[in-house]
Amino acid sequence: MKKSKLQKKSIAGQLILTALAILWIIPLIYLVIQSFRGEPGAWSPTFFPQEWTLDNYKRLFLETNFPSWYLNTFIIALVSCLITTVFVLAVSYVFSRMKFRARKPLMNVMLILGMFPGFMSMSAVYFLLKILLPNNYQSMASLIIVYSAGAALSYYIAKGFFDTVPKSLDEAARIDGASRARIFWKIILPLSKSIIIYTILISFIAPWCDFIFVSFIMSGVPDTSKYTVALGMYRWLERESIQQYFTTFCAAAVIVATPITLLFMWLQKYYVEGITGGAVKG
Repeated sequence: MKKSKLQKKSIAGQLILTALAILWIIPLIYLVIQSFRGEPGAWSPTFFPQEWTLDNYKRLFLETNFPSWYLNTFIIALVSCLITTVFVLAVSYVFSRMKFRARKPLMNVMLILGMFPGFMSMSAVYFLLKILLPNNYQSMASLIIVYSAGAALSYYIAKGFFDTVPKSLDEAARIDGASRARIFWKIILPLSKSIIIYTILISFIAPWCDFIFVSFIMSGVPDTSKYTVALGMYRWLERESIQQYFTTFCAAAVIVATPITLLFMWLQKYYVEGITGGAVKG
């Protein structure tokens, strides 16, 4: 009897999840279909286009600044990812292994600060950038600083993972004369593939998809070729441009989403291992 009830609950849960999955995937399918629509305008009376074409993708690369936006976004995301990954892993290792008086207060303060949405500090960040880069505060360098400066606040998942690595490895290496830096780079990191990949994915996706900070910092730049894909594509959805660029926007959205989707699917195993490995009490 109990087994029958459990089976019914399992079937009901699977049906609900299937229905939700269909609801979530319909907008994505619509986006892909619209990217091949030949009829102009932002609205189509039918779900499937009456005319299929590749002109939207051709126009994207031949008649717009999308290639420059894509390259800008990739450079910002890549550099931010490298800096953020190093910061997060180094800070997490320090909090996991080294004991010092301010350790607990620092961890608590950083955890609390990390709970606040980043956009709450936009005004302060903007004026700090004007002080640090007075002649170049609306630039890719500014965005890299913004995305990387608060990286260490996301230490808790990686710290939880490092807590699961036996401390006896560190102690044995210290007896053999290895320094803290050598232990970190040569012993701990080779054993932490899953948390490294998790940190890289999170660090890359954040600047790749961000719109709030880039619109706040770069919106006044007269040269639109310096935009990122988020800001540039948003301009296509404004009232005066949407009728002309909607299908081009759909094509751009497909191209922007595809590499991240494929990368996530390829590294999903390590992503899950990183989360579950770091989900321990530190």
